[in-house]
Amino acid sequence: MQKKLLLELLDRLLSEDNELDSLHHKWLKIEVTDLKFSCYLSFAEQKFVIKQQCKKRDVIFSGALNQFILIAGRKEDPDTLFFQRRLVIEGDTELDLEIKNLLDNIYFENLSPFIEKSLNHFATFVQRGLIPLGGKGVTASFFASDQ
Repeated sequence: MQKKLLLELLDRLLSEDNELDSLHHKWLKIEVTDLKFSCYLSFAEQKFVIKQQCKKRDVIFSGALNQFILIAGRKEDPDTLFFQRRLVIEGDTELDLEIKNLLDNIYFENLSPFIEKSLNHFATFVQRGLIPLGGKGVTASFFASDQ
């Protein structure tokens, strides 16, 4: 069921205008390190393919769940997280750049307003939880007032 939901979400988010041929028979491994979860994503015959196991991987995006939430909510871009060493990107550099460009061209307008708003609120929650308060290692809570 999770696989079916993820495939439907990808189909809605990625417009037909996006160039997905770069993923044709190439495999992106996504590792969510703190959940010990990984999956492989490819594009073939005009549809996304997801596998739990795959011997081939052309690019690996690896990081904690919060980093992926920040990317999905457009609170951070993959390059920033990569240079801050909060997201590890390995493999085919050309494919890596194409995938990052693809992420920048996601059409959240294709989601229902409820889901779009929920994703934004969740990403804001994560972002606020990562902002240090007073420089003493204490983090801001979701209910912290905007300054």
